[in-house]
Amino acid sequence: MTSKEQLIALHTIVVKEIRRFMRIWIQTILPPAITMSLYFIIMGNFIGSQIDDIQGFSYIEFIAPGLIMMSIITNSYANSVSSFYSSKFQRHIEEMLVSPMPNYIIIIGFMLGGVARGIIVGIAVTIVALFFTQLQIHNVGLVFITVLLTSALFSLAGIINGIFANSFDDISIIPTFVLTPLTYLGGIFFSINMLPKFWQTVSLANPILYMVNSFRLSILGITDISLQSAMTVMISFFIILFFVCLYLLNKGIGIRT
Repeated sequence: MTSKEQLIALHTIVVKEIRRFMRIWIQTILPPAITMSLYFIIMGNFIGSQIDDIQGFSYIEFIAPGLIMMSIITNSYANSVSSFYSSKFQRHIEEMLVSPMPNYIIIIGFMLGGVARGIIVGIAVTIVALFFTQLQIHNVGLVFITVLLTSALFSLAGIINGIFANSFDDISIIPTFVLTPLTYLGGIFFSINMLPKFWQTVSLANPILYMVNSFRLSILGITDISLQSAMTVMISFFIILFFVCLYLLNKGIGIRT
């Protein structure tokens, strides 16, 4: 395929992905906004009013960036895993694989679909957050970099889950038993400086911690993790997951029987 044809193929996949989740926005966009509203009401107002300021910010201000990032993570992942597995289930992924279209275009297309949903949900949750607290962006460039890297990374992780999934039940195993615990323990609701030394060290093994702190730095200007460490972790995971996806598609693992 020529470069122009590859761009057309990529554009087609991305548009299809965006239309897919926007057609059912009541199921894909609205629920995260409502769920985050409950977090702000319960964790921010009711419980947060009883908690002292953290690093000079009220508790609701402190958790706001983390809640936005949590919605981006979960929705980027959910979009890719459900979309890719549906493509397997309906067997049209096979038509894409046997076409002249390179496999990396397929991966980027599904990934950008997840990124789009993550960003749209993130914007919706940010609007919700403004009803409960003020958000003053500390570094606009860092906001975009962190959001794009995080949503792309978890979109790729969702594709891998979709590749190995053999039933619709399989696409919920990783989110339930891996993604959710890592998210809740990723520094969204607390600063790791509040933890004992041992648990601070254990927390450093959680990649979500680096994403949450990078985003919190971009919004509030505070962080528990150095920006260099956060960027290194995110970029490294992105590269690793992309090439894992490419390897799996090239080998036909989970697709060809």
